Amino acid sequence: SRHSPDTKGAISNLPTKNDNQFLKLITCDGPTTLTEMLTKFGYFMPIVAGDRDAIRQIAYELVEDKANEKIVYFEARYSPHLLANCDVYPIPWKQSEGDLSPDEVVRLVNEGFEKGQRNFGIKVRSILSCLRHMEAWSPEVVELCKKYRKDGVVGLDLAGDESINYEPSRGHVQTYQEAVRCGIHRTVHAGEVGPPEVVREAVEILKAERIGHGYSIIKDAKLYQEILQKDIHLEACLYSSYITGACKADFSKHPVVRFMNDGANFSLSTDDPLIFNSTIHTEYNMAAKDMNFTEMQFMRMNLNAARSSFLCENKKKELLNQLRKAYGMPEEPKLDTNLNNYPCL
Repeated sequence: SRHSPDTKGAISNLPTKNDNQFLKLITCDGPTTLTEMLTKFGYFMPIVAGDRDAIRQIAYELVEDKANEKIVYFEARYSPHLLANCDVYPIPWKQSEGDLSPDEVVRLVNEGFEKGQRNFGIKVRSILSCLRHMEAWSPEVVELCKKYRKDGVVGLDLAGDESINYEPSRGHVQTYQEAVRCGIHRTVHAGEVGPPEVVREAVEILKAERIGHGYSIIKDAKLYQEILQKDIHLEACLYSSYITGACKADFSKHPVVRFMNDGANFSLSTDDPLIFNSTIHTEYNMAAKDMNFTEMQFMRMNLNAARSSFLCENKKKELLNQLRKAYGMPEEPKLDTNLNNYPCL
């Protein structure tokens, strides 16, 4: 955070002496693994977790950063439990018990986002993440989605190291069943470094509407065709797929090229922009330079992202028409969606 509060106690324990060393410690600048990449959170999250001012300010500055990237709408995902230090077991990051609960974390993030929206003129919503290795937290995550669905939270996510444990446990399945029952939107990190079976489980068992990454689906022709036919959105992140070893360095053969050629419903996003030290321009520049994306393909991809967003029908129509106007396309008078029962935020 550019304006973080006093965290000298946590910072004094870092194995670095200055800002440059710290940045190098927490970022990935070359090929590694998903498992190794995830260890980076252990360096900076203890500084932020439990700190109300830091959480609120970082949420605000995320909106500022995305506004500077000329993004008009984004959905940020995070685990409220990883930022809390009470009413959560085990307490993350080996911290002492404090007084910041996962519930209040969501409220603080919402406050930062609301202030950012007012000051920078873009739309922001959030998705709350369950973690594959922390089944016990998941029931509360979906309850927080329900509680704050009229206050900026638009969906549920499942994240974690699928290279170690990719099967959805009973607790996660029940959580997603509750999300389906209550009309909570659902996305799942799947098929990044794990096999196609992870994606199949996300779609068939967890009833995911979107898939985070999903690159491995091209290894299963039947599953891939099912994804195309069901128009399930694929959230691709080019730079991270290279860093984590999910895809080979030859981007002309990247699954995203196949997605584009086959007319799949996909988009490009940043993936942990702090750890990867990237922006949306990093993704777009790679797509233009290494995959020969045309301007029309970028526009089609962004319309896919808006169409598959977790906004309610009216707000989604506004977003689509805003993009179509910017792209010089005619507005669509009617959306083919099934979101009539979702709260309009």
